[in-house]
Amino acid sequence: MWSRVYSKLSNTCGRRLNSTFRASEIVIDHTNNPKTMPVLDETLIFGKKTTDHLFWVDWDAKKGWHTPQIAPYQPLVLDPTSSCFHYGTECFEGMKAYKTAHDKVLLFRPEMNVRRLKKSAAALALPDFDGEEFLQCLRKFVDIERKWVPNKKGYSMYIRPTMIGTHQQLGVTKPAKAKLFIVNALVGPYFPTGFKPVALYCDEARVRAWPGGVGDKKVGGNYGPGIAYTDEITKLGYQQLLWLVNGNVTEVGTMNFFVLWKTKEGETELITAPLDSTILEGVTRDSILTLTKEWGEFKVSERTFSIHELVEAVDQGRVIEAFGAGTACIVCPVKKIHFKGKDYDIPMKLGNSGLLTKRLLDHILSIQYGEIHHPWSYQVDY
Repeated sequence: MWSRVYSKLSNTCGRRLNSTFRASEIVIDHTNNPKTMPVLDETLIFGKKTTDHLFWVDWDAKKGWHTPQIAPYQPLVLDPTSSCFHYGTECFEGMKAYKTAHDKVLLFRPEMNVRRLKKSAAALALPDFDGEEFLQCLRKFVDIERKWVPNKKGYSMYIRPTMIGTHQQLGVTKPAKAKLFIVNALVGPYFPTGFKPVALYCDEARVRAWPGGVGDKKVGGNYGPGIAYTDEITKLGYQQLLWLVNGNVTEVGTMNFFVLWKTKEGETELITAPLDSTILEGVTRDSILTLTKEWGEFKVSERTFSIHELVEAVDQGRVIEAFGAGTACIVCPVKKIHFKGKDYDIPMKLGNSGLLTKRLLDHILSIQYGEIHHPWSYQVDY
């Protein structure tokens, strides 16, 4: 009997506290001053040209989730003591909207981004929400902003869902207030002047994540510390850092990392580091693993491998190609790895990438732009 009473009380409290927001309750205020659309060419700077509107919904410990809003793009007003500024209570996602040749707007596997946002928020003691309701809010927001989804292949609308702690207190404590918002930006190809391979710098003294930490969450603290390091190596002629944990290869810059090589036994293998709490569970990463396993042309592995194994394989001519993978670029070919004072050159069979790298890029782009009908495509249009 008491369990039934407790369940009834819990459900009642959940309703009072507004345990989630709902897409059906969004209040929409359309802008009266639409922005000018930029020219779709190589001058478009990634993530700089934001769209007409902003989505947000507030939360507090007393009321729960408030009414979601879509309003003209505007600055956020935050108290200087907000916890996001002082204690890193901030997480985000990165995804894109694409337009097909038939003027349909598609998202690519958005349910994975929603799950990861919830996971990141939980790690920071930020509030939970109903994932399906958030996805429907996102769908409605993207539909309102659909004029910003370019009808030119290679171009898309970048979507940045973000949750921040807005608790007004200089003290390390669970946030009693939060804001979830979405900002969009028009973006072009990650490589506007052509597919370009990158050179990596590997330094055992530099660490991005550690076992049991938040390397598998998309929190701002994973990215800020790498900016100064990246600036340092850029001056040396390298573009990205190859991150290690106890000598094991993890990620490259802000991307997951893949190597196609011949094992010592002569077997062709595509390898990437396992999800061990130091690796971000990338949507593109999962897509690449799923596709290559379906193709069945070589062994596909998620397992630990060391930088020493990698450079030995390069020296022995067993590395076929290597690449990073992420939402912004899909895949990014790697041409060189610097480790302990030596450069190790990675083969480039196509001149600026490997065969598999280019094949994955073309195939995933074809899904994203609706040229290939695939269950990963999520249609926005009502």
